[in-house]
Amino acid sequence: MLYTKLGKTQINIPSMVIGTSSLGNLYQQINSTQKTELVYAALECMDGLTVFDSAGKYGAGLALESLGEMLSALKVSPDRVLISNKLGWKRMPLLSEEPTFELEVWKGITHDAEQKISYRGILECFEEGNELLQGYSSQLVSVHDPDEYLNAATSPKDYKVRFEHILQAYSALQELKNKGEVLAIGVGAKDWRIIEKLYRHVAFDWVMIANSMTIYRHPQELVSFMKILENDGVGIINSAVFQSGFLVGGSYFDYSRIDKNDPDHLDKFIWREKFFLTCSSFEINPAHACIQFGLNLPGVNALSLSPSSPDKVRLNANYCEGKLPEEFWNQLKEKDLISELFEPKFND
Repeated sequence: MLYTKLGKTQINIPSMVIGTSSLGNLYQQINSTQKTELVYAALECMDGLTVFDSAGKYGAGLALESLGEMLSALKVSPDRVLISNKLGWKRMPLLSEEPTFELEVWKGITHDAEQKISYRGILECFEEGNELLQGYSSQLVSVHDPDEYLNAATSPKDYKVRFEHILQAYSALQELKNKGEVLAIGVGAKDWRIIEKLYRHVAFDWVMIANSMTIYRHPQELVSFMKILENDGVGIINSAVFQSGFLVGGSYFDYSRIDKNDPDHLDKFIWREKFFLTCSSFEINPAHACIQFGLNLPGVNALSLSPSSPDKVRLNANYCEGKLPEEFWNQLKEKDLISELFEPKFND
C-alpha cells in the first residue's frame, strides 16, 4: 500500500483509509465476529499504520464502540493505528422505535444521536468518542456535517448563529491540537461549498470531501478548489466514491434509496447501465474504476472506503494499487460518462 504525507503534515497515511460505517450497521446489521474479521483484514492489508475513519454519527456511536472492541480483541497496539473521528454527533437515548437521524439507514442500533456543534459540544463529542474507543483515541479530528447543521437554520439570523457555533467548535479543536491531544484538524462534509466557505476562516490540515467528487459527479469548480488546497498544502481524503453503493450496483444513492421507476431517478440508472457496459467491455470491475478515478485527482492523498466484508477490504486495497488503461478512460469520455474537460492523473 502506497503511503504519502497528509498535505503538509508529517503524518504518513495509506492510499486507503478504512471507513467504519459498516461497524455502525450501515444498511445491514452485522455481528461481532464479522466486524472482527473486517478489522483484521484491514490491518493485514497495511505495511505501516492502518487509518480508520469513524464518527459519532455512525450507528449513534456504535462504529466507534465496535472499533475499540475489535482492536482490543485483536490485541492491536495503539501505535499501530491512526483513528480519525468526525465530531459533532453525540449519543442519546433511543426514545422511539427508530433513530431520528438518517431514517432507514442504520440497522439494529440501540441509541439515537443528535448534532451538537459548539465549543462545548464538540469537546463533549471528542471525550465521548475516546470513551467509546475504550483505550484507543482519535488523533485526526474534524467537524462532521457542518453543511447539515447550517441547512437546519430557520432564518438568516439563525444561520449566522450556527456558523459562529462551527467556528467556536474549531477553536476548541485548535486548543486540543495546541495541547498535543490531537495531531491534525479537518472537516467532513457532503457539500464541498461549505468546506470552501469554512476554509476562509479555518486553517485546515486536511479535508474530507464526501459524495461530491466521484466518477459520476465531478464538477470543474470543485476540481479548481482542490487545486487550491493542494497548492496550500492541505491534505484531501476523498470519501463516498461509490455514491453510497449505487455506482457498484446498490439501491442507495447519497444515503437515500432510489427507484428506477421514479422519473426523477431514471437518468442515474441510465448512466449506470452505460458505465457497467463500458467496464464489462474492458473486463474491469466498476468498483476498480470508481476507486482509481476518485484517488487520482488533484491533491487527493487517500480514499476513505467503507467495506462491508473482509473480501471487499482486500479487493479495495488491490484496486487502489491497480492502474487502468488510458483507452478505458477515453471510452468513458467518448460516451459522455466523464467530462471531456477533466484531466486526472491516471497514468502519472
